[in-house]
Amino acid sequence: MTLKAATFLPLTLDAARRWGSRPLLDQAIRTDRAAAECWTALLAGCGGAARRDLGPQLRRLSEATSTQVGSRWWFAEGAGHRKRVAGAQENLEEAIAEGDGQEFALAFVGYDHAMASAVVCATSSASRKVGERPA
Repeated sequence: MTLKAATFLPLTLDAARRWGSRPLLDQAIRTDRAAAECWTALLAGCGGAARRDLGPQLRRLSEATSTQVGSRWWFAEGAGHRKRVAGAQENLEEAIAEGDGQEFALAFVGYDHAMASAVVCATSSASRKVGERPA
């Protein structure tokens, strides 16, 4: 029996893999690792670099997503997704600052869902033919 490694961004990692975006996938993997290190620090009651490093990684993942989906989509059709990602990121940063592991876990679920939704919707939008209406 093979155990699959736990991840904080299962939906985002899957969406990036399905889209075939290596830069986005690489950044999602780095962010996922930073989340695991931060989680460990929170559980141990430690401060330090692991807790400080996650915020910048989250911002890099948002930037990588923006680049992949295109600024035009990210700030127009995808603006609602961009705002959801930003709100989820704020929740995460608050949980980290408060050292609250339970809030961190809940906030990460929301962040992963928001980020993956943005990627999936952008890929759906990009694959539609010009002039085609969404279902």
